[in-house]
Amino acid sequence: MYGDDATVRKILTESGDTWAVVGLSSNRQRAAYGVAQVLQRFGKRVVPVHPKAETVHGEQGYASLADIPFDVDVVDVFVNSDLAGGVADEAVAKGAKAVWFQLGVVDEDAYARTRAAGVDMVMDRCPAIEIPRLA
Repeated sequence: MYGDDATVRKILTESGDTWAVVGLSSNRQRAAYGVAQVLQRFGKRVVPVHPKAETVHGEQGYASLADIPFDVDVVDVFVNSDLAGGVADEAVAKGAKAVWFQLGVVDEDAYARTRAAGVDMVMDRCPAIEIPRLA
């Protein structure tokens, strides 16, 4: 497992409340949509990042992390594992305090790079499951 309970708890409670959710669109059938709602219920500001740059859950969307004109604390990644490493690198470049790869999203090289950069990271876990359990 990539990211022990202590790291998960730290990200959820200490890393900050602005979460960029990469892959979040207005498609209610996608997991990102429901997880973003849970994050909001637990006091997180959710910033949608998707090529369509749609407003979702009342928050303005952006086409990329680089387009967000303010700091983000955590980058939650809902993209294919083949693309996730690039997103992790963008999150580090953006100055995020943590990167979270969702269930089924795994890139061991990205995990190693992100941790080596001093950024907390978990992979293959879901904050909607972990918040009620750990936070």
